[in-house]
Amino acid sequence: SPLLEDNPDINDILIFPRADFRGPSGWLRFARWRADLKHHATPDLILDFQGLLRTGLVAGAFRGVPVCGLSDAREGSRFFQTRTVQVSSSAHAVERYLALAASLGAEIGGAPVFNLPAGRAPDAVLPAAPFVALHPISRGRHKSLSPEAVLAFCRTVEHPVVLVGRGTVNFASTPANIVNLLDRTSLPELIWLLHRAAFIVSVDSGPMHLAAAATDRLLGIHTWSDPCRVGPYRPGAHVWKGGEIFPALDPASSSAPTTVPGAHDTEMMARWLRPRITTA
Repeated sequence: SPLLEDNPDINDILIFPRADFRGPSGWLRFARWRADLKHHATPDLILDFQGLLRTGLVAGAFRGVPVCGLSDAREGSRFFQTRTVQVSSSAHAVERYLALAASLGAEIGGAPVFNLPAGRAPDAVLPAAPFVALHPISRGRHKSLSPEAVLAFCRTVEHPVVLVGRGTVNFASTPANIVNLLDRTSLPELIWLLHRAAFIVSVDSGPMHLAAAATDRLLGIHTWSDPCRVGPYRPGAHVWKGGEIFPALDPASSSAPTTVPGAHDTEMMARWLRPRITTA
């Protein structure tokens, strides 16, 4: 929800309190929350972009209200749809979502505009010189950088590096150019850092997409995921896959081999990055 603060296109936000539904009695608490929804919202139309069981159940709480969703919806959520928009599984996620809006008459044209808030400065001492924001950890399997790969990048890039995002990295010794903010920033603080970084390097994860919403000074790191389906949706950004660096959305990146970057790969990324930090 902090991503939607002061968004000019949104009138109101209804929070899904996922943490409240954990534990053995979570389904009972969810059922009570779902039954109470009609007292908090009276929609005329529901668009289910996510297409999961929980979004289908939430949509189904408003009986008689049309529900539009995508053909690649999962977990049985299509049973709650009254209108299904056909999309290609090979299309980028942003284009699939835009197709849902277009099916209802929205005019789709030009590059998407992502209205992120300004964020808030973290309570940390940051480098005075232009810095690189490096997000090395992902919950996705085989997506994270090893400590050795992180160290190799930081030693080669020759600029201050601020580590951001969730997770931890254990270093035997930490180079002087690293400011480690892993697990030490809120979402608004992360957004503030992404807005101000001279360049951002991120594994395939949520913060990578936040970075793409903020700037084209981005290198996304992909191991097994397809950059043309889930990579940064930003002209001017780049992706690493299979030992090569491609422009974002370059079809050639889809066929690049699946590899997990090691220290020699992150050193290559750092050398590629150095002149771009100078001109950023």
